[in-house]
Amino acid sequence: MSETSERVAVPCPSCSPELETVHEVLKSGGQATVRCTECGHVHKTKLAEAKTEEIDVVVSQGGESFSATADVPVAETLAVGEEFVLETEEAIFVVRITSLEQGENRRVEESVAEDVETIWTRAVDNVAVNVTVHPNDGRRDNSRSVTVNVPGDYEFVVGETEELADEEFTVDGILVTDDATGYDFDRLDHDGDTVLAKDAKRIYAEDESSTAWSAW
Repeated sequence: MSETSERVAVPCPSCSPELETVHEVLKSGGQATVRCTECGHVHKTKLAEAKTEEIDVVVSQGGESFSATADVPVAETLAVGEEFVLETEEAIFVVRITSLEQGENRRVEESVAEDVETIWTRAVDNVAVNVTVHPNDGRRDNSRSVTVNVPGDYEFVVGETEELADEEFTVDGILVTDDATGYDFDRLDHDGDTVLAKDAKRIYAEDESSTAWSAW
């Protein structure tokens, strides 16, 4: 959901007391503080409350999912990849939109809220990341998969060693999720490449907890 400044049309007592001009909302509330974009005058005014609509939200977290609802302004534009705070009876989550469902099960990437029936999301404040760990002797046939639970903003860096979930491994590749933005490629494998945990679909790593050896 958009984090840009809200703009409203109201009269300006300084330059346009009779006609509405575009104002930037500095502080919302009963008596909102607004700034005229024409002359820069700051003043208080009463704003009409935006009409909202209760929309179903499906949240995926750790391989499971649950349903909730969110009150969203009907004119709000929603888009895949956006994040918002979802309050439920059990807890408060930060979620990322993964799909928007309109009527007749139609899925879209972007839509105004009034046309959306269900917002599909995944929790990104705390995430479970799958890690494929292979032996440090270069063999891949004995690779194993582990899961680490970390905050969504935790950074994984290619070339750095991690100690998580009783595991010690060095990251050598990161597969990026489909809904992540700001990355040049869907797989990063150069030393120093950094991915937030909430954007990591899978980590590929070299085992540092044991040393391969041969009797010969």
